[in-house]
Amino acid sequence: MPGTPFPLRLTEEEIAALLEGALDDLLQRLARRAFHPVGVPGGGDGQVCTGDTGPAEALARLHLLVHLQRAADRLVDRAAREAAEAGAGYPQLGQACDISRQGARRRWPGLVAAPPHRPAPRTSRSPR
Repeated sequence: MPGTPFPLRLTEEEIAALLEGALDDLLQRLARRAFHPVGVPGGGDGQVCTGDTGPAEALARLHLLVHLQRAADRLVDRAAREAAEAGAGYPQLGQACDISRQGARRRWPGLVAAPPHRPAPRTSRSPR
């Protein structure tokens, strides 16, 4: 990202690939914790799932991704609040989120305090 106010060690493409791989690993671990295995006995209800999983695994993954997206949105909001409290303005927030300054202002209205209004200096005029 040109002119980023923080140093990048990886390219944007490398960051995206790194995160996708990490999220895929995380989703697999979370799925094992959150859902009963598909196609094996037990759902805690005495039922036995059949070996034909159909869309069940894909839907479970989708369900986790929706929760992940909501959690990420909450973390983005928290990080934006922390950045604003540390002195970042809408231009910097927008740049960090790859959106415009106006987009950042629309997403987080009132997050960045407006600078105090300073009246324009008065010029002295001689009466005619």
